[in-house]
Amino acid sequence: MKIRSITYFCNPGWPLDESKIGQAGKFLAEAKAGFEAAGYEVQTTRLATVPFVQILGTGKVNKTPQLAERMSTLIQSAGIAYAALGPALPDALDSYAVIPEAIAAAQNIFFSGVMADVQSGISIPAVQACSEIITRCGPITPDGFANLRFAALANVGPGSPFFPAAYHDLDQPAFSIATEAADLAVKAFTNARTVSEGQRELISEIEKHARELARVGDELGRRFSIPFGGIDFSLAPFPSEAVSIGAAFERMGVPRTGLHGSLAAAAILTEVIERARFPRTGFSGLFLPVLEDAILAKRAAEGTLTVKDLLLYSAVCGTGLDTLPLPGDTSADQIAALLLDLSALALRLNKPLTARLMPIPGKKAGDPTNFNFDYFASSRVMALEAQALKPPLAETSWIKLAPRRRG
Repeated sequence: MKIRSITYFCNPGWPLDESKIGQAGKFLAEAKAGFEAAGYEVQTTRLATVPFVQILGTGKVNKTPQLAERMSTLIQSAGIAYAALGPALPDALDSYAVIPEAIAAAQNIFFSGVMADVQSGISIPAVQACSEIITRCGPITPDGFANLRFAALANVGPGSPFFPAAYHDLDQPAFSIATEAADLAVKAFTNARTVSEGQRELISEIEKHARELARVGDELGRRFSIPFGGIDFSLAPFPSEAVSIGAAFERMGVPRTGLHGSLAAAAILTEVIERARFPRTGFSGLFLPVLEDAILAKRAAEGTLTVKDLLLYSAVCGTGLDTLPLPGDTSADQIAALLLDLSALALRLNKPLTARLMPIPGKKAGDPTNFNFDYFASSRVMALEAQALKPPLAETSWIKLAPRRRG
């Protein structure tokens, strides 16, 4: 098990203050050393801010690319790998349109866009705006890689250390960690004779690591007077079979991930995370990022795992649709239909879901992906069965959806 990231959530007034960013960098360096001394490899240190609209003011969102460039320079000087400047917001619709240019301006800055929350409902203009961002980001590089740095958010609150969804909403700083722990699930079910045995083993391993991680986090928090926000224990994978959620499914008895039984496997693993005791933050669910997982990428390439399958699994597990390779000519209208479905699931089930979709220029469904990135597995472009929405859905401003009633 590794720590995917330590994320520092900074005060609203910090993003353009060089000395404050420097302080954050020093703290993150100390935190990295502390967790590594406890035996955990730390892949990256990161910084997340309040939504960029709040940093710039609603009348200055056109300055977002310059903000991204400035932040990129500051975090590099401070030894921080990445920063997230938070989401565009439905009450500032012009904040969505500036994101592609800002992503093109700085390769280590991430963004997101809010589509829905349980209080307000689904903003159809925001859904459409997120779809436009995805289609505009696709051609920024020939391989469509820029969309790695954007996520559409449905019912996602602040505080998750996983990018691109990370953002802050408090006046004081905080920090939290994200794990890369799919290997714990693979190991737990490799030799399990029953599902219950595998569940018990996985809970035990999560809690064992969480105790040590929380000990270090609490100690750092006391020493630097920065609250430790907790652990997002979402069993994130790495593109090898030993650290693959797809491999965990198949160790549980699913013949191939994507066949029936996969949804049950997703539900079982998610329920294990919910039962485990640890200081939780963010999603604390189950990631199914196709391109970051060796078995998911393989099953998607075979056609066994589809976009509809992944949307279905989002009903019982973690975080939505992540790193899906799509045809390069996928239209914003097609993407909007998919994002509307995701948003509806998030509100009816009252859970956080995201979409990180990656149309690849010049590619069609079935073509091989060709990313030159150590954290991506080889796969094939996935088909998207979607067409443009029609009225009244297409011409509605807001859709109110209350969470499902129980009992």
